[in-house]
Formats: sequence, C-alpha cells, structure tokens
Amino acid sequence: MALFKRKNKKQDHPEQESSSEQLLSDVEELPLTEEDHHSDSELDSFTGEAQSKQKGKRGLFEKFKQGLSKTRNNLSGKINELVHISKKLDDEFWEELEEILIQADVGVNTSLELVERIRQTARKQKISDSSAIMGIIAEEVREMLTHPGSELELREDDNLDGTPAVIMVVGVNGAGKTTSIAKLAHRFKNEHKRVLLAAADTFRAAAIDQLQIWADRVGVELVKHQEGADPGAVVFDALSAAKARKADILIIDTAGRLQNKTNLMKEISKIKKIIEREMPQVPREVLLVLDATTGQNAISQARVFQEATGVSGIILSKLDGTAKGGIILAIASELKIPVKFVGIGEGLDDIKAFDPEVFARALFAE
Repeated sequence: MALFKRKNKKQDHPEQESSSEQLLSDVEELPLTEEDHHSDSELDSFTGEAQSKQKGKRGLFEKFKQGLSKTRNNLSGKINELVHISKKLDDEFWEELEEILIQADVGVNTSLELVERIRQTARKQKISDSSAIMGIIAEEVREMLTHPGSELELREDDNLDGTPAVIMVVGVNGAGKTTSIAKLAHRFKNEHKRVLLAAADTFRAAAIDQLQIWADRVGVELVKHQEGADPGAVVFDALSAAKARKADILIIDTAGRLQNKTNLMKEISKIKKIIEREMPQVPREVLLVLDATTGQNAISQARVFQEATGVSGIILSKLDGTAKGGIILAIASELKIPVKFVGIGEGLDDIKAFDPEVFARALFAE
C-alpha cells in the first residue's frame, strides 16, 4: 500500500483496481502483438513490480499474523470453537458470536452491527452451515475497517520549495506517543525523507529527554526548548528550522495531560493555529496515538481529541500486547476515523501502515 499520496489527487475508479495476482494473470494471458515484442523490458519491469508488491503483501501478512497472535486466540480461536460446536447458523450461534466479539472489546454496538451484517450476507448467499462463516466474517471486517483517507496526506515527491509536510502527534501520556514518533521518523528516514522532530510537550522534562534519546538513536534532528517553555514558541522555531533546513517532514510531539483537558485542548489548538498561519499551504496530519491495551477507554480518549483537534488518523500502538485487539473495529465503526498505522512490536521497524485486507486475513486465516 502506498504510504504517501499526492495532495488533492483524484481517486482511482474502483473498477480499475486489481490485486497483484490478477495483474500477473492478465500479463500472462494477453496475446503479444508485434508492438509488444519491442517492449520486453517494460513488461519485465511491470511483472517484477507486481511480484515485489505481492511479496510485500505476504511479508506484511506474516507480520500482522504474528503481532495479532493474542487477539487471534481470543477472537478467531473462539469463533472457530463455536463453529465446531454449532453446525447450524441458528439464533444461539448468533448470540454466542456477539458475546465473543464483545469480550474481544469490539464493543456492544459494533458487535451487534457486525453480527447483523454477517447474518444478512449469509442469508443472501443462502449459507446455513457454520463452517463457511469465517470467510464472511473476514470480508465484513475488511469492509468495516476500510475508510477513505487511509493514506497520509503528505507530499509524494522531493520538497523543492523548502516547506515540509507537518505531522502533529497527539495522545495521552503513556499511550506510546514518543516511541510511535521515533518509529515514524525511522520509517520516513529509511524512505530517504529528511525528518525533523519538535519537542512541544514542554511540561514534562522526561518527555523532552526521551525524545532527544530517540532522535539520537534514529539519527534525526530535534528542536527543543527548556522544560516549561511555551509549546507554541517551540513549534514556531521548529517550523522555521524545517524550512531553513529543507526538511521533508516535521513531526511535532504534544502534551497529553488529559486530566487537565481544558488547558490541554487550548494548547493543542494554539499549536494548530501557528502551523496554519506559518504554513497555510502545506499538507498536515493530526495523528492520535491510542493504546490498544486500554480497550474501550481508547474510544473515550479519541472522542476528546477528535473534538478539539480534528484528528485525521489514528496510530494504534501496542496491538501485539493485547488479546482485545477487537478495539480497532470499535474505533473504525464508532469514530469514523481511519487507522493509518499500527504498532505490532517493540522494534523501530514495528510500525506498519494499516491495510484492512491484510489485517482481516491475518486475524481470521486458518
């Protein structure tokens, strides 16, 4: 899946989309014309690209499958048990399925909605045997998780005008915000992007120090002030530094004191205004980091930040550390905010661009 998307780029027509397997099949089946014989190198390039994409998909699938092992055991494992016990798709089966989803932190409303969708699809396809239900569940989960705007709204090519794309990262303390920023910086740097960090969480000395340690480890520069400084001043200086150093991406860390909600939201709103004033034309993202292990509490946190900051996407951290990864379905259904990244490990490479199809397959595959 492409990580970067050109701003205001028109969406492709759905009928034009094809999987890598289909692309390869089409290449093999089309008859060669005389003109085609002169473009073997182009064909080889096209085939190689499709194979590379498919290999990437397989690698992502295996990583997701490994990272979701606890949730797989808690969710798909229990559904498989239900399928073996209840051969028929009767009322008792649907009630048990709802209970399994709720226990996996999918949430009551989302669980009811998902079961009804699965039930309707099974009825349309005239399926009465429970053994055929896993494929339907995976497909309905994929559809529920698919949202427009799942790709980052960042510049796709080199930054020629000296203005960076800006990512403001928000979330409560302890959600994994600092490590998520480090992982993003590492990812972008490996894509040959020039990355600058800004330590705008100035009310915790530990936050500034931790971000400095990560910046040194990743090998990117950090703009910081002293503890207690005005976060707006830090952001202003970071924007100026990013332009002067021709950075491609500026990632801004913000405070996460949800217990002091009013002041926190005013502070974050002020930061947003400074960015909009200083760089009105640049692509911007507000990414909310949610800790998957907190379950339904993540939903209430998200509502607060969504109201105050206009969250454009979610980073779901620590997904590998919980058996209740079903929270991702509740987030998608109730908040209507796309999940853009998931954290499925402790390494710097263990933040992955979210792919609903791969996620659903990894969660429900045998």
